[in-house]
Amino acid sequence: MVIARSLQVLANFCGAAADAMAHTLMRTAHSAFIKETEDFSCQIVSREGLAFANPRHFGAPWYSGIDYGPLLAHFDNYRAGDICITNDPEAGHVSTHTPDIHIWKPVFHNGEIACFVVGHIHNTDVGGAVPASLSRSLTEIAQEGLRIPPVKLLEAGVENTFVAELIRSNVRMPEQNLGDLAAQIASVNVGERKMGEIIQRFGISTFLDGVKAILDHAEAQARAVIANVPDGDYFFADFADEDSPGGLPARIAITVRVQGNTLELDYTGSDPQLASSLNMPTGGRERHPLVMVGLTYVLATLSPGIWLNAGTLRPARAVLPEGSVVNSAPGAAIGMRSLTCAMTQIVTIGAFAQAVPDKIPAAAPGGNAILNIKAATKYGRPVMASIGPVGGGGGATPFDDGSDGAGGTTGFLRNTPLEITEAEVPIQFRRYGLEADSGGPGRWRGGLSAVMEFQVFSPGTVVTARNRNRSVMASWGLRGAGQPKVSTFELNPGTERAENLGNTDLVKCGPGDIIRVVGPGAGGIGHPFERLTEDVAADVRRGYVSVEAAKCIYGVVLKKGAVDDAETARLRTSLSVNKGLYSFSAERLAFEAVWSRERYELLTEFLAKQPVGWRAFLKQAVFQAVTDRGSTENLETGMQAIFEDLQQKHHL
Repeated sequence: MVIARSLQVLANFCGAAADAMAHTLMRTAHSAFIKETEDFSCQIVSREGLAFANPRHFGAPWYSGIDYGPLLAHFDNYRAGDICITNDPEAGHVSTHTPDIHIWKPVFHNGEIACFVVGHIHNTDVGGAVPASLSRSLTEIAQEGLRIPPVKLLEAGVENTFVAELIRSNVRMPEQNLGDLAAQIASVNVGERKMGEIIQRFGISTFLDGVKAILDHAEAQARAVIANVPDGDYFFADFADEDSPGGLPARIAITVRVQGNTLELDYTGSDPQLASSLNMPTGGRERHPLVMVGLTYVLATLSPGIWLNAGTLRPARAVLPEGSVVNSAPGAAIGMRSLTCAMTQIVTIGAFAQAVPDKIPAAAPGGNAILNIKAATKYGRPVMASIGPVGGGGGATPFDDGSDGAGGTTGFLRNTPLEITEAEVPIQFRRYGLEADSGGPGRWRGGLSAVMEFQVFSPGTVVTARNRNRSVMASWGLRGAGQPKVSTFELNPGTERAENLGNTDLVKCGPGDIIRVVGPGAGGIGHPFERLTEDVAADVRRGYVSVEAAKCIYGVVLKKGAVDDAETARLRTSLSVNKGLYSFSAERLAFEAVWSRERYELLTEFLAKQPVGWRAFLKQAVFQAVTDRGSTENLETGMQAIFEDLQQKHHL
């Protein structure tokens, strides 16, 4: 799509300004989660709050289309030098859980606001019931730490010291939090200066017209991509391991409706609001970033040169049922919304795999464990740090293997170098690398998962591992791919004190204890027998695939490292090859043999009619009643009887 050269130049200038904001934040932040892992965002937004420029190489891409309008509207008396702050997810539904502190600053030109510079960081801890503030076991937002309503952090350049004191009094590592906040302030100050220079260069009228044109161009690009997707309704669902600790699978469902150059993401069929922290506080906003990230990824996959900003999302809208896991009511726990958000991305990609099957990758794992440690040095100084994500790689593409160790829906998260962690935290790493045989087997192999093992040396050490997932139902593949490995979490593996921690996300450790985390593998594409024998042999040489898996899964026989062509041909022709669009795990197939789409729709319809506070309880009760029934014969009729019994029993 041809654009005016001057518009491209303006867009490049604004993108460079956002890069400068991100670079400043990274270079001045105190916590490893910002300066190493890069869980932050920086944007330049219009006077109405629509993001039109983002960092091109730094930070989290989830917020490229964010709308700060609801936050900007909290004040009508902006002055030069103002910087505002909030982390309250219920204040305009822009912040999405309490660790994410957002700040924004107006950019003035000749006494009038020209735009705003904004951004957020994920704080390692904001207080609350558990170290690092987040656990799926929490049941209300009041347990998830400090909440700061929208307030001016600086007013006309004068600091509101109460905010800093509020933070200091409520978090576990105040100097770290305040250091990161100072980095945020530096970031928006750099953004204000850069944007002032840009406005001076182009002129205010040209700049304002250019902002509108940048958003309009992104919209036109998105509509052109959508127009090439066949019209139709495309349904897909997937499951997080647990809707609560030790609970049932949590279902995220979507119907993507494509019509011409517009589309709708309908999340009807997703689970009700949960009695855990997996809920998403979207406020029902039809272009909320958390439910649009998957679409952003799909559009960028189908058209890598597309501009990503708020205009990109204009051709789409989301349907978010009230009181559901994708649109929770005020007061609900929401700290683990990133796990659910990853699943919204995966189901979006899964739906588009039907619409454009030769252009979409297989499933990324959607279970990137974010490890944090609270400990103390030998001399008693408290330490709290993120030691990096441990997840899986990217799903295989229709033309190549998936990336190993990292990629897919959370590929933007960087690892923290082990040397930095060991210098800051009293632990020692024993292993950090790739897990053999973990990627989904296929013509194109899914990305391998990461494995991390470390030993702690401080009494009272607490390890948190939020967002762990895919320990039950493995990532799905496409067109006959095999099953990747699921994730594992172990305490003292290989010893008499070994303990399988399942999806526990908070573990108390003592000196000498060892933690081992293995991420889930990503899905592959195509049957493993279709993989070139030389590619299998290369995987074995690299340690990615074992000799046993090469033979049993890929049908490739190796002798002294070389392919035995005759034995391989015999083995590959002796087994049948079954291929459908999706390759689901045995555990998922067993679950859906009982809880089919039709039966889940009956459950969803029943729960949607009940009071929000009852829905999670009733879901558990229905599942238990179906289990107790023992038979799936005439289950649809039986479910109606179960619904009626529950309503009578609880006077609903």
